[in-house]
Amino acid sequence: MVYTTLKSFLSPLLMLTFRPKVTGLRQVPTVGPVIIASNHLSFSDSIFMPLVVPRKVTFLAKAEYFTSPGIKGFIKKITFIALGQVPVDRAGGRRSEAALLTGLELLKEGACIGIYPEGTRSPDGRLYKGRTGIARMAIESGAPVVPVAMFNTAEIQPTGKVVPKVQRVEMVFGEPMYFEGDSSNVQLLREATDRIMKAIQQISGQETVDMYASEAKSRIARGEKI
Repeated sequence: MVYTTLKSFLSPLLMLTFRPKVTGLRQVPTVGPVIIASNHLSFSDSIFMPLVVPRKVTFLAKAEYFTSPGIKGFIKKITFIALGQVPVDRAGGRRSEAALLTGLELLKEGACIGIYPEGTRSPDGRLYKGRTGIARMAIESGAPVVPVAMFNTAEIQPTGKVVPKVQRVEMVFGEPMYFEGDSSNVQLLREATDRIMKAIQQISGQETVDMYASEAKSRIARGEKI
């Protein structure tokens, strides 16, 4: 209810202000399970993409977003709930398994899941190596993966900036991709994930980096070159 109300309220305002240019939206199935796989340049990606998709898009968000203390933390929690995000602990090991199971359960119910295969925002606008959880989710659920590229969102809302800059946002949706096979096969998962990332790159035109974005951020924090 909160998601629907907020979207109905914000859609006209955001559409008029940012004038989204959208290509290929018909590639997103109107019913049934589907995974939308996007590049990740800005926090606002999670606002603009669901804005143009007719059905509800559910993201698996970090649990920390829902547990911050104080009024600011409460506002953040309500905001993420309103954006259709589900809290999961995305740390390693069994916690990552819990995130996958949450996604699979939602897909079983026919949900539209939004995933950033890079796992975190790109630190420099390039496209980083994808995490294989998306491939496993696609194989085990049978849901199609629709690649999408976001444009200009890093300029609209750079990391750390609360108030977005008014600039036209663009997004392009690609053709659905289907995957099957043994989801326990690590090589198969890697190959499927790489295919998804290649599809995103072909749409976005981004330079690719054979490294996880989280590793790149750690190197940058240490003052190292990537």
